[in-house]
Amino acid sequence: MKLATLKDGTRDGKLVVVSRDLTRYTDASFLVANLQGALDDWARIVPHLEALAEGLEHGSLPSERFHESAAHSPLPRAYQWADGSAYVNHVELVRRARNAEMPATFWTDPLMYQGGSDSFLAPRDPIVMEDEAWGIDMEGEVAVIVDDVRAGASVEEASDAIRLVMLVNDVSLRGLIPAELAKGFGFFQSKPSSAFSPVAVTPEELGDAWDGGKLHLPLLVEYNGKPFGCANAGVDMTFDFPTLIAHAAKTRPLVAGTIIGSGTVSNKLDGGPGKPIAEGGVGYSCIAEIRTIETIQQGGPKTPFMRFGDTVRIEMKDKTGHSIFGAIEQVVQNSATSSEQRG
Repeated sequence: MKLATLKDGTRDGKLVVVSRDLTRYTDASFLVANLQGALDDWARIVPHLEALAEGLEHGSLPSERFHESAAHSPLPRAYQWADGSAYVNHVELVRRARNAEMPATFWTDPLMYQGGSDSFLAPRDPIVMEDEAWGIDMEGEVAVIVDDVRAGASVEEASDAIRLVMLVNDVSLRGLIPAELAKGFGFFQSKPSSAFSPVAVTPEELGDAWDGGKLHLPLLVEYNGKPFGCANAGVDMTFDFPTLIAHAAKTRPLVAGTIIGSGTVSNKLDGGPGKPIAEGGVGYSCIAEIRTIETIQQGGPKTPFMRFGDTVRIEMKDKTGHSIFGAIEQVVQNSATSSEQRG
């Protein structure tokens, strides 16, 4: 089953069920107004949503054309957004580039930060920033939305709580991160609003690509219209989603609608740093990673961070080449120019 939230002028949008091929949708707001409402009462609501999905596929329900540009992130705002760093290869490279030793515990104890969840971007909204010097970067990730999870839940309980899967562009401001981390209190200004894919998908819809904890498909990242990354989200993922969820719930419960992110998808190449797609590798899911490899191999970074006018597209396709979640497609805009356009 595939669910989306259409922009309707309200904060939380309107819940719809989307066809498997992402071409049609049928209104589900008569059952429950928005996705958070469905998650709050999942056991009761989900059979009715599944019936709508089946009717939509059979053509027995009224439907309209689905336009990804009309969709908000599935949850336009959430009670909690916690992003892990499950691909330790990515962390290792970043630390190696600045000659920082990586603690051995990073391989056994997940890294996680709590991001801002009160104002997510829609998947086709621009990334509006004031200054290119902030080091604007994309981060292609996978995320899950969970049901209620008790404090101290086991990994098995965490696995059972996964309700939906989606993609993420976790926008990061690399130029602001070092000073924030140096304070010893974590990210804040350096982690602005993230964007999620137009559609959120139930794990069952993913078939054998979903093994209960990992999504075994390439995450496709295009940068300025050219292939930038196709790392497989199921490869080199040190901590799977149930492990990340259980980590987040170690000392506190997670409420229905909590989003848990994987961190930047990253693959090694023959045990070492990855390579650009043009050189036979699978590329990267963020600019910071190629810059770290350039620093390691060439003594300094060559690839600049995103500039005004640059575009990023993040998508995942099934084995037949069809888009699963729709695409996140965003352009970086100058806040001054954006204000003038609105005026």
